[in-house]
Amino acid sequence: MTTTTGNVTFMGNQLTLIGSPIKVGDKLPAGLTVLTNDLKPFNISDEAGVKVITTVPSLDTPVCDIQVRKFNEKAAGLKAKVFAVSADLPFAQARWCGAAGIKNVKTLSDHAQMALADSLGIHVKELRLLARTVFVIDSAGKIVYREIVPEITSEPNYEAAIAAINSAS
Repeated sequence: MTTTTGNVTFMGNQLTLIGSPIKVGDKLPAGLTVLTNDLKPFNISDEAGVKVITTVPSLDTPVCDIQVRKFNEKAAGLKAKVFAVSADLPFAQARWCGAAGIKNVKTLSDHAQMALADSLGIHVKELRLLARTVFVIDSAGKIVYREIVPEITSEPNYEAAIAAINSAS
């Protein structure tokens, strides 16, 4: 599998991403099975309509917590389904969602196979976590917006993501 180094850092230290990062204009790969909080297989590409996939290293860290909470606040007014994916165990995701009051974002776990992370090119090799990203997918399954946040400890550009969501159909 392809790897790239230097596109993402953690506290200034370069990290290696496994896979070829998917680009704007590419189709969301089919068969990206992740787990729901109740351990059921879930395929994001099977969902109809505009979708947002935002990935975080771990919900139990401050920046990831902020990121998913912000998307949860904004998701109520969006014409898109929002999915937050991490390598956290589904049980930990369910606990975090309950404590955080998350209702508008569906959290999903890629911990078992890292299939989504590998297919999107965002699997951080050194940490076995997902890079911090935002992908907006239109109703035809095409990537219309992609942000791979260069420094894992930084937040994504929410305004640009929301603009992309609002213009996607």
